[in-house]
Amino acid sequence: MALLEEKDRQYLIKEFEALRNPVKIVVFTQKFECQFCRETRQIAEEVAGLSDKISLEVYDFEDDKVVAEQYGIEQIPATIILLGGEQPKDYGIRYFGMPSGYEFTSLIFDIKMIGTGESGLSAATKQWAANLKTPVHMQVFVTPTCPYCPQAVVLAHRLAMESDFIRADMVEATEFPHLAMKYDVMGVPRTVINEDTHIEGAVPESTLLAKLKQAVAAEAMLPRA
Repeated sequence: MALLEEKDRQYLIKEFEALRNPVKIVVFTQKFECQFCRETRQIAEEVAGLSDKISLEVYDFEDDKVVAEQYGIEQIPATIILLGGEQPKDYGIRYFGMPSGYEFTSLIFDIKMIGTGESGLSAATKQWAANLKTPVHMQVFVTPTCPYCPQAVVLAHRLAMESDFIRADMVEATEFPHLAMKYDVMGVPRTVINEDTHIEGAVPESTLLAKLKQAVAAEAMLPRA
């Protein structure tokens, strides 16, 4: 049974006509599929079937350990959105958990963003990201019923597109309760930056940038072995 309704399929087909660049979706699942693995794979299959510009690769988390390690995948279901074509580019955009509910809109945004090659960030933020030399890892904790979560996820993914030093994960809090507990997630969206810096809510670009600068400055002050 299809997950996408026909009216939604037709809408997305029209939206994907704007794609100029090839987009690749990579999904990690396993033979004895985890909770929501099957649905995550089906979402990717249905979306990829809506445009010739979108391709799909599905890997088994156990059998394809080398590929999982290459992409830094440690839990499933996991979805990666990359620039496709002869020279694929991994922007560090990750989804851990099923991109359903409100988060389906984040997935579609990312496909369109990579497919058009434009993050939509301000010139100042792009400049900061281009000059970044310190690794930044953002984890945005969400739930499918949170209407404000996509704004936080999309902003993190837009930043990841602009810098090779930024990785941005959407983490579905109810699917990964051990991570939600580790990072004291009491409400969503909650963005954790480099383990120790966090920000609550769907904040404006300028507010997140200030937090990122704070996290990078803190990282620079850490003693090196």
